[in-house]
Amino acid sequence: MVTLTIYLLVILARALAGPCSPNKADVILVYCYPKTIITKIPECPYGWEVNQLALGGICYNGIHDSGYYQFTIPDLSPKNKSYCGTQSEFKNPVYHFYNSIVSNDTSVIVKSQPVNYSFTCTYNANYLVNQAAFDQRYVFFWDCTSPCLQHHASLIQQLCYVPRVATVHVKNGSSGSFESQLSLNFYSNAKFSSIKEAPFIVETSEIGSDIFAGVEAKGLSDRFKVVLNNCWATPTAEYFYQIHWPLITKGCSTDSSILVHENGKTSRATFQFNAFRFRNIPKLSKVWLHCETHVCDSEKFSCPV
Repeated sequence: MVTLTIYLLVILARALAGPCSPNKADVILVYCYPKTIITKIPECPYGWEVNQLALGGICYNGIHDSGYYQFTIPDLSPKNKSYCGTQSEFKNPVYHFYNSIVSNDTSVIVKSQPVNYSFTCTYNANYLVNQAAFDQRYVFFWDCTSPCLQHHASLIQQLCYVPRVATVHVKNGSSGSFESQLSLNFYSNAKFSSIKEAPFIVETSEIGSDIFAGVEAKGLSDRFKVVLNNCWATPTAEYFYQIHWPLITKGCSTDSSILVHENGKTSRATFQFNAFRFRNIPKLSKVWLHCETHVCDSEKFSCPV
């Protein structure tokens, strides 16, 4: 008897709720991420229920989310079934991903206005990243963990530079924003498996030793490969400082001492060069590394290797 009463209450509640109240979805919320696109439209556009709307006219994967119908593209890859009719095109140097949410008009009589909400995600394929690579200086060496130095905070700040990963956040496009992260890292050896804190100290006795560097894209779909177009070094953080030394030009090393290990093969491009110092620059100075990179869609183009 109790079970039957609860069941009848559920039916009554549903009957009172009735169909959703029609509203005009003038605003589409588009969230563009490296691997995922999430689109939200106000609940009940023109009286349509969520199970009557399809992403790309293919996928009925909408869900209720706090007054919205939410549709998700979990993988920006046409080889994945969840692609749901999403199209992409490349207009140098910008990628566009676009799709739409449409109503199911297959019934004989349709009393609701048709729905066709289009949305777009865009992002730039070219990036410029930089990072302080190393301090080139003469014989003295400071132990940053020394109890003596710990009492002099200002001195530690000057001598023990806090490492920083160079990050680029790109947001553009009127219909949405696509955020990607690239980092310029330094490694302990040619295996490129262990990241080294930078900037690090290079003594005069270590001039000529190997420096291992790489640019890595995090969070992007596997279809995208990182290509190094140009890399160069300067004694300041300025990209186009008058004093500079080219390392990689048009994807190729500028001399035999520079080895390019990976370029255009994966989401990481790596290379190595010899530690050096700039002539007529103060004894205590930083060497900055800069790289122009390109994110290449391997499913649409032959990425340069």
